[in-house]
Amino acid sequence: MQQHFSLADCEVVGFDLDHTLCRYHLPQSERLIYDSFAQYLVTEKGYDKGLLTLTPESLDFCCKGLVLDLEDGNFVKLAEDGTVLRASHGTRSMTSEEILEIYGRREWKHFSAVRGMLSRSGKYYLYDNYFDLPGALLCARVVDSLDQHDGQKKYDFWKDIVAAIQHNYKITAFKEECGMYFPEVKNHPDKYLQRCPESVKKWLKQLKSAGKILLLITSSHSDYCRLLCEYILGNDFEEYFDIVITNALKPGFFSHTPNQRPFRTLENDEEQEALLSLDKPGWYSQGNAIHLYELLKKMTGKLDPKVVYFGDSMHSDIFPAHHYSNWETVFILEELLGDKVMVPAETESEPLEKKGKYEGHQPKAPYHISKQWGSFFMDRLPGLENAEETLVRTWSCKCISTYSTIAIPSLEAIADLPLDYRFTRFSSNSSATSGYYPSPPRALLTRYFKDGLAPTGAWRSDATMRTHTRGAPSVFFIHTICFAFAFGARENPDAMVPFVNANYDSYPMLYFSKGDVEGLRLQAATTHRHIAARLIEAVQTMLSNPLEYLPPWDPKEFSARWNEIYGNNLGALAMFCVLYPDNIEAIGMAKDYMERMAAQPSWLVKDAPWDEVPLAHSLVGFATAYDFLYSYLSKTQQERFLEVIANASGYMYETSYRRGWGFQYLHNHQPTNCVALLAGSLVLMNQGYLQEAYLWTKQVLAIMEKSVVLLQEVTDGSLYEGVAYGSYTTRSLFQYMFLVQRHFDINHFSHPWLKQHFAFMYRTVLPGFQRTVAIADSNYNWFYGPESQLVFLDKFVMRNGSGNWLAEQIRRNRVVEGPGTPSKGQRWCTLHTEFLWYDASLRSVPPPDFGVPKLHYFEDWGVVTYGSALPAEINRPFLSFKSGKLGGRAIYDIVHKNKYKEWIKGWRNFNAGHEHPDQNSFTFAPNGVPFITEALYGPKYTFFNNVLMFSPAVSKSCFSPWEGQITEDCSSKWLKYKHDLAGDCQGRVVAAMERSGVVFIRGEGVGAYNPKLKLRKLQRNLILLHPQLLLVVDQIHLEDDSPLEAATSFFHNVDVPFEETVVDEVHGAFIRHRDGIYKMYWMDDTGHSEKATIASRMYPRGYPYNGTNYVNVTTLLRHPVTRAIYLFIGPSIDVQSFTVRGDSRQLDVFVTTSEHAYAIYLWTAEEGPRSAFAQVIADRQKIVFDRASAIRSSAVQEVKDYVGIVERNLQQFKPVFQQLEKQILSRVQNTASFRKTAERLLRFSDKRQTEEAIDRIFAISQRQQQQHSRAKKNRKVAKGYKFVDAVPDIFAQIEVNERKVRQKAQTQAQKELPVDEDEEMKDLLDFADITYVKHKTGVSIKGRSGLAQMVTTARSSAPSISASYTRLFLILNIAIFFVMLAMQLTYFQKAKRLHGQRCLYAILLVDSCILLWLYSFCSQSQC
Repeated sequence: MQQHFSLADCEVVGFDLDHTLCRYHLPQSERLIYDSFAQYLVTEKGYDKGLLTLTPESLDFCCKGLVLDLEDGNFVKLAEDGTVLRASHGTRSMTSEEILEIYGRREWKHFSAVRGMLSRSGKYYLYDNYFDLPGALLCARVVDSLDQHDGQKKYDFWKDIVAAIQHNYKITAFKEECGMYFPEVKNHPDKYLQRCPESVKKWLKQLKSAGKILLLITSSHSDYCRLLCEYILGNDFEEYFDIVITNALKPGFFSHTPNQRPFRTLENDEEQEALLSLDKPGWYSQGNAIHLYELLKKMTGKLDPKVVYFGDSMHSDIFPAHHYSNWETVFILEELLGDKVMVPAETESEPLEKKGKYEGHQPKAPYHISKQWGSFFMDRLPGLENAEETLVRTWSCKCISTYSTIAIPSLEAIADLPLDYRFTRFSSNSSATSGYYPSPPRALLTRYFKDGLAPTGAWRSDATMRTHTRGAPSVFFIHTICFAFAFGARENPDAMVPFVNANYDSYPMLYFSKGDVEGLRLQAATTHRHIAARLIEAVQTMLSNPLEYLPPWDPKEFSARWNEIYGNNLGALAMFCVLYPDNIEAIGMAKDYMERMAAQPSWLVKDAPWDEVPLAHSLVGFATAYDFLYSYLSKTQQERFLEVIANASGYMYETSYRRGWGFQYLHNHQPTNCVALLAGSLVLMNQGYLQEAYLWTKQVLAIMEKSVVLLQEVTDGSLYEGVAYGSYTTRSLFQYMFLVQRHFDINHFSHPWLKQHFAFMYRTVLPGFQRTVAIADSNYNWFYGPESQLVFLDKFVMRNGSGNWLAEQIRRNRVVEGPGTPSKGQRWCTLHTEFLWYDASLRSVPPPDFGVPKLHYFEDWGVVTYGSALPAEINRPFLSFKSGKLGGRAIYDIVHKNKYKEWIKGWRNFNAGHEHPDQNSFTFAPNGVPFITEALYGPKYTFFNNVLMFSPAVSKSCFSPWEGQITEDCSSKWLKYKHDLAGDCQGRVVAAMERSGVVFIRGEGVGAYNPKLKLRKLQRNLILLHPQLLLVVDQIHLEDDSPLEAATSFFHNVDVPFEETVVDEVHGAFIRHRDGIYKMYWMDDTGHSEKATIASRMYPRGYPYNGTNYVNVTTLLRHPVTRAIYLFIGPSIDVQSFTVRGDSRQLDVFVTTSEHAYAIYLWTAEEGPRSAFAQVIADRQKIVFDRASAIRSSAVQEVKDYVGIVERNLQQFKPVFQQLEKQILSRVQNTASFRKTAERLLRFSDKRQTEEAIDRIFAISQRQQQQHSRAKKNRKVAKGYKFVDAVPDIFAQIEVNERKVRQKAQTQAQKELPVDEDEEMKDLLDFADITYVKHKTGVSIKGRSGLAQMVTTARSSAPSISASYTRLFLILNIAIFFVMLAMQLTYFQKAKRLHGQRCLYAILLVDSCILLWLYSFCSQSQC
């Protein structure tokens, strides 16, 4: 993370209004707020009239950061670790003894929710802004009053406080002059409001003039906002802002989706209709940050405009803007005025134009520094108040440095600074005091000096002497210490990936350096113990069953099956050996492991020689182990294992031109194979084999950087292959991102897809954290990780603790036995990267909405989920629905809109083979129990998904007379996506919304079926009435000439078989679970219920799962509309009646349970007079799902200059190789190995022959030594060529040759010739001993004579013959030249006739020209 922040770097500047732009006279405004609430409680709710009496001293109770425990009436002040520092019961402060007796020194009971910013709850309330604080005092006095009169121990007054707030602050209160607050402010604004200083007005205009877009985002309603702005800024206030958003209802503005919180226009301060998108600047109400950011992209013309937001509330402004929108945040903290360090003007060293408002004088501290509660920033532990070492930060203070970019006392403090002023920001790389401007609080400085630490930010002390000389030595000494500490703390390897820049110290070097090893071992014993324990368990298991985990010596046995297990487990074993070097047994096993792998003639699988994925798993594991264990290997092993890596990498490089993984983007094979080739390249690079590593690395970057660009199209953070294969992809993708940052300084950590990817993992976990939504080919949860990926996201992207928290939940709840248990080949594969990427400084913090079921829509994936990542408890449901475009919206639109034409040639550049024919499918897990599930990894048949099939079939069908979706393939293991109608398959999520705990989802799936079926519409509606009660309605609307007669639907459970039931002639099915019976019933819109087929189906051999159990319900179709209705019921629900009636436009469903009654009215016509999709009446409560909240898809623009982006990243790796080349030659200069090293490095150079280049290097080296000697005598620095300046550019000719190979390979690949099985079988090649030559466009690798002749770019036979003839003529010409020269010097030199001499000179000159031409040609062809 950068150390500094500047407004000049931001394109957009946003402001909160209250207490940010508009500052209040706090004593008057707080008294008014208190009186307005108290008056309501006394007059409307009958509370004690004594509440109306308030002394000024009472306001000392008000302090931001307090939390009210609503159950026991206690207020608490929390430390950063959640322990209670101070407390009061009502207004009475508790003694230290009372605090220790009640709370001890443990984490407060609700702290886990509070630190997740769930500040509003039924059990506590967090007070974090000045509008709230008078309410804290009122609540405390209410507790006092209730104790005095009623002697209560549990309290129930909160509902009355909420009623008082609503009465005074409701939307219509300003217009109706309701309550006390708004009428008083309207009549006496000067009493309560401070006018905006001229310096701030000038600053706002300066921002506008600099081209910044200015936002005003306030939760106040438009009429109150207008009053404030006209008073503080003037009647022309709208000219200051490009966009004004009122009634924003923060923090929901940042956390809600467009469907949950659309923008609305205003007329006369009245909200109008909802907007589907935000298209232009203006004044709006409500809204969401997602649509706002899309507008900002258009206004700035940038793909990722940088936004900074100023606000005064941690809960409503700073945290959500930082956490959900990744904006820069400036915290307005008036407490800095009362707890800060000031310097007199005469000691200022900065020029006047660089000073802020408060740097030159010391304002009077405002009254709101509470004596009762102490410093907002620091406090001492109870019972140890006199012990200085117990001074700790408050939780509120910790939040500032965690979620704020900087903190300032007011806008006025920075208004006089230039826009390019560089503020020191809060970051994990610096002290907790660094981000405060103009200076940190005195309390923090006191703590850091007592701890022996100095803050790294630029700060000043009022203890500084008032003269220029007095105390100068002390001041100098202190500042020297501060500077030294700041310099030493600037680099924090735990919070960033330092760029190595070719500064390698042997091995290890891939993920960490030799100097990092001791730190890793210390972490294993302290902060990383939980991960180290799993490494220990893994290695102990391997050691106890060596034959089960060691690779076999027999090549036939090694290649007989999918063998990724060997490469996968080697990384964890090697990491263990690094951390525990005294374990000789483990080191011995690791070396034996590598010997066995090196002995294999091939790492490919016999039955799939065309698939390099097993080879990639072996290569990445072997290369990683080689890097980690290099110092434990013998010299012979080092050379032999390196040769194995070189041969395998060379083969991967060659096949990258011919196989799909070289050009099929965003597919799991691509990052898997590319990161293997990259790991091999880096290992070889470190040994000095630069030409080979250069070629391979460039190929990897050329492939992967395109994928990274294309990922920008995926706006929801998803991966179209689903969660399981998504973890397969990110396992390698995140390794790639780390490695290119570490070795080539290519930074992708701010990629927009990365910022959204956490949602893909968090919103797809079923309650209990053991299973995920199994869309597409899948297991029960994840193939790889996902703990490693989660800690990666937390450390390098999010920095909020949520990734660590989710990893911890998954780790704790891992399935130990049965379905969902990780396989032996996958369970330990990512342990080493998890250990390396885990950041212990990021304390586990759940996302803010944890514990509350949320609806989430993945707009690219076409998936809706509800109820993810909850505890597995009663009434904790999970619901998913899928209806999207084939390959996801991004890929589908790239193909169909011909985007990225330089790279993409239709579906051939993508691979949707792991998807299923599953548009309009769903899953349901009431109480977290999978009731209706996906069918996991199986054949790509429609009936293996929870969707519909139709009869009679109108085309060739796998299961005639039934016809499924157009991507169904009868003869392949993979989904059909390239040919016929399949490439146009798409579904659509029409609506997804939640109202009052009821969820409504509608999907349209007609685009997934053959148009010849003449389906007009195929709607599936899901209505979750209760956590254990789901209603599903399928509407099938036929064209007039449709041949269809019947539809059949399928519902699966892969774990438990269904059993049949019938109640009152309504047919159903159920499954038995340990906590009860899960039932389903069905009927059509006439009330008829058809008996279903209940069966199980085994998968063919070759699939990882046995099969599935299903219910198959058939419905006869009527023209034009038929509806099938299904009711899914959890074990706690007793359904007493289920009836249906309907006509062509409306369907009415009535469900009665023992506790509730539901009436559902569903309007299935897309057009018509109705403005709603559905209406639910639940126990007389009416819930409407309006059409205005329907999902509207928006096009994603092609990334600008996408080719240039990749080319610029490709330019970043070449200097690293050039630096290595110079280092290598410098190290061996004037040594016995110099000539051998130079010959190898200069082999591809076309600038001069090797001998000439070497001689020139020696000559320059000698010249340098002579100049150096003369310089010593003259005491001057000699100028001349450096040694490394003589090094030829060996990479220029490599790129020329590589470009020819690439063009030829791409031309051949585009022909898409059918696979020649005999040719593919030749891919079973030797990685150790046998020489092999492959293809004219391939590479040649020799394993016999070591690495001296390892890889050269292959030429065709014709150029080879030409080079031979050229070499022959060159030798003959040289011979003729020397013969004629000898004749000239001996015989013709004595001749008296000048004519003879001239003739010979002419012949020599012609021969010299021929010689030069031949030399030039031979040099270019390397003959």
